[in-house]
Amino acid sequence: MSVATPDAVVVPSGSVLDAKLSKSSPGKWGMLVFGAMLVGGIGYIVTKLSGDLSVVHSSSIFPFLLLGLALLIALGFEFVNGFHDTANAVATCIYTHSLEPHVAVVYSGIFNFIGVLMSSGTVAFSIITLLPVELILKVSKGSGFSMVFALLVAAILWNLATWWKGLPASSSHTMIGSILGVGIANQMMMGNSGTAGVDWEQVTKVFKALLISPLVGFAGAAIVFFLFKALARDPRLYKAPEGTAPPPFYIRCLLILTCGGVSYAHGSNDGQKGMGLIMLILVGTVPTAYALNHTVNAKEVQTFAAVSTQVAGALSNYVTPGAVMADPQPELEAFISTKKYEPGVMLALQQQVNEIRNEATQYGALANVPADRQSNVRNEMYLVSETFRLLPKLGPKMNADDMKVVTNYKGFLDKSTRFIPTWVKVAVALALGLGTMVGWKRIVVTVGEKIGKTHLTYAQGASAELVAMCTILAADTYGLPVSTTHVLSSGVAGTMAANKSGLQLSTIRDIAMAWIFTLPAAALLSGCLFWVFNAIAK
Repeated sequence: MSVATPDAVVVPSGSVLDAKLSKSSPGKWGMLVFGAMLVGGIGYIVTKLSGDLSVVHSSSIFPFLLLGLALLIALGFEFVNGFHDTANAVATCIYTHSLEPHVAVVYSGIFNFIGVLMSSGTVAFSIITLLPVELILKVSKGSGFSMVFALLVAAILWNLATWWKGLPASSSHTMIGSILGVGIANQMMMGNSGTAGVDWEQVTKVFKALLISPLVGFAGAAIVFFLFKALARDPRLYKAPEGTAPPPFYIRCLLILTCGGVSYAHGSNDGQKGMGLIMLILVGTVPTAYALNHTVNAKEVQTFAAVSTQVAGALSNYVTPGAVMADPQPELEAFISTKKYEPGVMLALQQQVNEIRNEATQYGALANVPADRQSNVRNEMYLVSETFRLLPKLGPKMNADDMKVVTNYKGFLDKSTRFIPTWVKVAVALALGLGTMVGWKRIVVTVGEKIGKTHLTYAQGASAELVAMCTILAADTYGLPVSTTHVLSSGVAGTMAANKSGLQLSTIRDIAMAWIFTLPAAALLSGCLFWVFNAIAK
């Protein structure tokens, strides 16, 4: 073991670690396992996508070319996200010799895959609510496409830049910054008028989660490490690994379990960020197939019609006497964007509820809605759902019985418009998994060697991973996007501080600077790209 110096990491023999890290190939069995998943996944995606597109009848090939390009960029974001963020999950396993690098990477990729497939979609649509409502409603037009392309390209470029420098910057943070950039640019381009605003309340909620989660990681990992010291007296847990010897059996099992847990949590949370944007792409390019959930059948529509009548009746109790409203859609758009309740909102909402009911019952099932009406019906449902989301805080207080009816009604609207086909989850899972197995080394080195001044001990690695896993899964439950990178790297720093091992201030400074500059840099980049793309699309 080398001698500690103020600026160097105390690690086992450099040749040992270099040899381990040089095994960047997933190995024969790893290639076979993931190759089988890749071939099977691509086959499934092609089959399902071709089946969905069979209902689309277009004389031009342009929508399909645009769809392919947009999906390629969206999955490219998830690919970069995979090798940028997921490397954090395998770092402690590799540096404690719990798993060989090539085994850890394949193991992590598989659990990422499972996490994405099991995700609920809540985080995906919480990301979408950050976008200006005007652009969401125009997603099939030039400004909508400009928004999606600007978001994704900006996020990919910034993630690649920070990965190249080996900085564990946050893909979640990058995506939020990109969304803010597009929203602010749109607001400026619209002359700060109409419905071009940013949902700052929702942005604040998400940003609080991004701000608090690293603090939870730091403090939580430090506390868990202290508990280890108090309850587990095995001295081997608090020493740096010697040579390539694996940890004691029980701690090795815990490290492998938490590595899988963090990978699963990352897939479940981070994987959803791209899903929401992919759904916007699908709605914008081929609305006939994806604007509405075609699995909603005639029986469900009949139930929905009955509930719609109840909701319309309940709303009549809150319509402002003498309120006048010409067109419900602009009224609701203005309310969602400005967050200002006007007397005509309830009347507009009641009329829109009745119109949606009449359309749904006229066509029977959502799959029967004519192709040229799919986007319009979706937009109407989206506006009503978002209005009901904001009413409890901004509108008149509704009684418990009415709120129960409204909640049931909103659930149907969300099922009809906020759905994620399984093939989309499979595509995102494959992109994340491929990314994990390609570019993990740079971030792994930063987490394993450059945060503390000493090598990770077994107890430190287990503490950081355990807290990261629990924090991300908890955030996923509440539909909050958090950063795997920041939670885990701050957890490692917390254990180093708790152990009085010392922190490499240069790395902490670089991570902090990346945290500070990610949001404005991504916002500026996406805002400029949105302006350029929008000018081209006109």
